[in-house]
Amino acid sequence: MSLAHARHAAGGFPATALVPVALFWAYLAAALRLRDPGGPGWAHGRTASFGLGTLLVAAGLLWPAGDFVGHMWQHLLIGMFAPLALVLGAPVTLVLRTLDRRAGRTLVHLLRHPVARVLGHPATGLLLTAGGLWLLYLTPLYRAALDDPLLHTLVQAHFLLSGYLFAWSIAGPDPGPHRPRVPVRLLVLGVGVAAHATIAQLLYAGVLVDVPATGAELRAGATLMYYLGDLAEIALALALLATWRPEPATRRRPAARPAPVRA
Repeated sequence: MSLAHARHAAGGFPATALVPVALFWAYLAAALRLRDPGGPGWAHGRTASFGLGTLLVAAGLLWPAGDFVGHMWQHLLIGMFAPLALVLGAPVTLVLRTLDRRAGRTLVHLLRHPVARVLGHPATGLLLTAGGLWLLYLTPLYRAALDDPLLHTLVQAHFLLSGYLFAWSIAGPDPGPHRPRVPVRLLVLGVGVAAHATIAQLLYAGVLVDVPATGAELRAGATLMYYLGDLAEIALALALLATWRPEPATRRRPAARPAPVRA
């Protein structure tokens, strides 16, 4: 058992678990501001979704990670299920509604920045999520994170942020800079499913991976990744279809014919 995992298994409370609690209270305070008389109001479903997301993050941070199976539960909760629930809470929209005009314009300007357009593309989210998993399990990175609490925390933060970015670019109700059309997003999601399934199969077979765990632990963790990962990706696809709105067809006016030239 690793030093970092041993501390967690021994009952140590990670201070990072307080972060999602603080985020939820900040979200709830902003949502309650919109319920003032004369305000536009805020959907209870979005608040519940964001609350569920923060609960899943806290559960993942508190989950005992004494072995590879515990680590996989952390990955699924923090990196796959929680991001979708957080995204469906539309936190960016909530912030835009509670900020003053000047701050709101600044935020909108940042969302329209070329860097934000690149980060907001589903291909970028796919590279960070799936690529991060391949880097973690096929290199000594996972082994190094076992004995370094700071590196372990950074890996968890990467799971959460990259998962949020991917879910937001695929099915986020918040405004996004130039999201591609639904078929493109579904295609990227399909590639993500394939990449996720492939790394799960490599873990199950114990081929090419650098994970210090027994064969039984690898097979159990890979099984969780394969089946529950598919469930999370199906939920993401359903969220995309549920939040998708067809673009109104634009009626093109026929070009005016030039007036005949009289001789």
